[in-house]
Amino acid sequence: MRYLKWIGLAAAVLLIVSCFTPWVIIESKQIIVSGVESAGTNFGKPGYINLVMAVLFIPLALIPRVWAKRLNLAVVAINLAWTARNYFVLGTCSGGECPERQTGLYLLVLATLLMLVSALFPDMEVKQTPSEK
Repeated sequence: MRYLKWIGLAAAVLLIVSCFTPWVIIESKQIIVSGVESAGTNFGKPGYINLVMAVLFIPLALIPRVWAKRLNLAVVAINLAWTARNYFVLGTCSGGECPERQTGLYLLVLATLLMLVSALFPDMEVKQTPSEK
């Protein structure tokens, strides 16, 4: 359990890297969609929210306060929801055409799940007051 914070930080870096790698390839239009580049589609910039959540996750994982750990759970929950949205919206078949999922999309899901586990089990001692003993 003591290494989960560092695994979570490594997962946040992996998430940032995965946003710059290809997520899906739409072969009929010759389009490669990544988290920050989706020219030729109506997807927008799907990885920007993931990038913001990863940048918020890093300092919150390092701050040894209860409020930071609780806020980090909210950040990771939003990131998980946005990752699920990206996975289903970008990887779904539409109009008889199925995009080819790439490694970057799977790395995004893996990094998000590792960040979730890291936020669920923070490495922090809880101090008890004398009345609780």
